[in-house]
Amino acid sequence: MDSRQGEHEMAKDFSLPEGTHTVILGVGDMCGIMRGKRIPASHWETICKDGNALSIALLAIDMTCDVWDTPYVNFDNGYPDMHMFPLCKPVAVPWEPGVAFCMAYAEGTDHKPVPIDPRQVLVRQLERAKKMGFEIQVGAELEFYLLDPETGLPRDSSIQVYGLGRSARMEHIVGPIRRQINECGIPIEQSNPEYAAGQVEVNIRYAEAMESADNVIMFKSLVRQLGIHHDYLATFMPKPFFDQSGSGFHTHYSLWKDGKNVFADKGELNQLGKQFTAGLQKRMGEAALCGAYTVNAYRRRQPYTFCPVNTSWGYDNRTVALRIIQGSDTAVRVEKRDAGADANPYLLMATDIAAGLDGIEQGMEPTEPTTGNAYEEFNGDAIPTDLRDAIALARGSDWLKEVMGDLLWEQYCQMAERELEFFGQQVTQVETDRYLRSL
Repeated sequence: MDSRQGEHEMAKDFSLPEGTHTVILGVGDMCGIMRGKRIPASHWETICKDGNALSIALLAIDMTCDVWDTPYVNFDNGYPDMHMFPLCKPVAVPWEPGVAFCMAYAEGTDHKPVPIDPRQVLVRQLERAKKMGFEIQVGAELEFYLLDPETGLPRDSSIQVYGLGRSARMEHIVGPIRRQINECGIPIEQSNPEYAAGQVEVNIRYAEAMESADNVIMFKSLVRQLGIHHDYLATFMPKPFFDQSGSGFHTHYSLWKDGKNVFADKGELNQLGKQFTAGLQKRMGEAALCGAYTVNAYRRRQPYTFCPVNTSWGYDNRTVALRIIQGSDTAVRVEKRDAGADANPYLLMATDIAAGLDGIEQGMEPTEPTTGNAYEEFNGDAIPTDLRDAIALARGSDWLKEVMGDLLWEQYCQMAERELEFFGQQVTQVETDRYLRSL
């Protein structure tokens, strides 16, 4: 049981904001999508005590809600129930009067963690870090598109990355994302227009790793809901348009002990930080599936797109996979830049942290830093740029299997394989247009 679930056991205050008539309660699924129920306030006290029942299949579906026979949950065992319990005090949803929002955790009917719950993968690594004497802080940067819900296209035509004029034109939707999601308890640091029409980036302030991962799950759900309220389609699809900027999910890691950043030495990355970086380098390839699990996610992994294609690291270099940020001791951190915006934060952070802690425990040394263009010359190894290669590396990784747990590892690999098979069975419109009348 992680510390946040422990808080529930200690009868934390789950009282509802005044005037609440409905509570949104949900958990993060295998794809990092928040799923759950809307619950009448009159039933909330019972939910806090006994939980809310729903099928474990929720943790065994893909992004389209397709379900298949998996080793843990299947037709033979009847897709049994689990229960979700609130993790924190519900907060009022600013744009829906009378509605409150609350993150939950999953528990089996045996009152034990659910083996295929991706949140538990991160729980295990944070318990490991705690035993080593570390608290892990993670900051998250998320890019996404705000599109017309009917056409699926941007409503603006300008790029103007960081343009304040473009910011003003998008403020009617991005402003509420900053302000109202911040009011929901997710600490938003800033927003800016990104390098494509309709694309924005929002930075969430760093926090303890589990809190950070929960924040990402809630943030993405709230952005989608707020988009609906303002008649926008908000999508975290990594590459909605091949000729436009992809949407990434950058994670910023630092380890803390006794209130101090143990990666820092006079504002620079120290040996411990380099060992953590070396661990990340070693496992990036075999853990690639946890940052990119669809065919589309690998369309983002192209040279000269600011998305890495190798395990290089360097100082303040946006062409590498692992960008070292220095400055004050509190600011020193490792930024990992390969994941797509749709990545499950629990699995992404858990595998990154597992790799980094391995680096520390085993005293690993990173390669020489890359000082120039990492798309041309780099120190490190190539990482998968297509789903087939990523699946092969994940399937061949005993390390990844151990970190994720046998059941979730198998189920997650199956999901990726089903995605690959689905796309392999399609004849695309591009193929028809190109070949039908010319061959």
